[in-house]
Amino acid sequence: MASISIKNLDKTYGKDVNVIRNFNLEIVDGEFIVLVGPSGCGKSTLLRIIAGLEELTAGEVYIGDDLVNDIPAKNRNIAMVFQNYALYPHMNVYQNLAFGLKMRKMPKQDIEKIIDKTATILEIKDLLNRKPKALSGGQRQRVALGRAIVRDPKVFLFDEPLSNLDAKLRVQMRSEIKGLHKRLKTTMVYVTHDQVEAMTMGDRIAIIKDGEVQQLGTPQEVFSCPANKFVGSFIGSPPMNFITGQMQGNIFFNEYVKIDISDADVSIPSDGELVTLGIRPGDISIDDQGTKLTVIASELLGDETILHLSAGEETILVKLSSIFDTSIDDEVGIKFDSAGIHLFDPQGKRIDNLG
Repeated sequence: MASISIKNLDKTYGKDVNVIRNFNLEIVDGEFIVLVGPSGCGKSTLLRIIAGLEELTAGEVYIGDDLVNDIPAKNRNIAMVFQNYALYPHMNVYQNLAFGLKMRKMPKQDIEKIIDKTATILEIKDLLNRKPKALSGGQRQRVALGRAIVRDPKVFLFDEPLSNLDAKLRVQMRSEIKGLHKRLKTTMVYVTHDQVEAMTMGDRIAIIKDGEVQQLGTPQEVFSCPANKFVGSFIGSPPMNFITGQMQGNIFFNEYVKIDISDADVSIPSDGELVTLGIRPGDISIDDQGTKLTVIASELLGDETILHLSAGEETILVKLSSIFDTSIDDEVGIKFDSAGIHLFDPQGKRIDNLG
């Protein structure tokens, strides 16, 4: 096992395509950390730099106490699990698992023991004689995991390993990978664009945008206390609502809503100051005496209902934990839970509670 330290890392392609900017991150020994962000934010490039598959432009990468900038990938004792499984199609499962160990000239008896143990952990012992083409997507991913495990690496790197699986299999494999981390207690760095994967798997989450960390924290921290509007919109499903307006005393208002935020855990801005109020759809409830808005869409999701309400150019989403019967153009009253209110300045940065 090993910690990972990334210091002042930059990655530039050509003269002016700056993918990662002055990136700093400390990953604790044995931690499961998830790098999450939209496509093109630099998260996979960062993973490849840690692995030694991509050269950095500036900065330092440490694995444990070792500076690895100039150490080739094969000597970093890291195992990487890819999105496309990267299995040898002409080899059966046993041969795929054994290949790296044979390259190390490990005795055959030791190889057999390691593969037997790994296949037991991943429940693939009955697949050892099959070739990849005879496996399902979930089985192939287990074999890819097994090929990483047999190397007994200091660090596991996962590059969107579940994106090719169907929804049911993704849920199952999320649980299996997290369980694997508990058993092995090895440092794991997991890249995904799926915020559900990030929230359910990571000890901590690093939300990345344009090559920079927007926030680093536990799943609960980044959900409950987003550092800026980007984090609030990216983490959570449905995403956080944002309503632009201004302050008058303890009242936030615009043409469509008027909200008393005196009980909210926020710092109250000055009168007339332009702010954005953020609130998650689950922190809004139906109240006949509340603010009246018009229904523009309604989604029934089994035992949940997502209402889309019009507030001028802005749409407010309401997440109800029950079936709510309504029609387009109906007016409904809503109430905002003070505990769920966040405020952001015109630049999108969170306005912290100064009390």
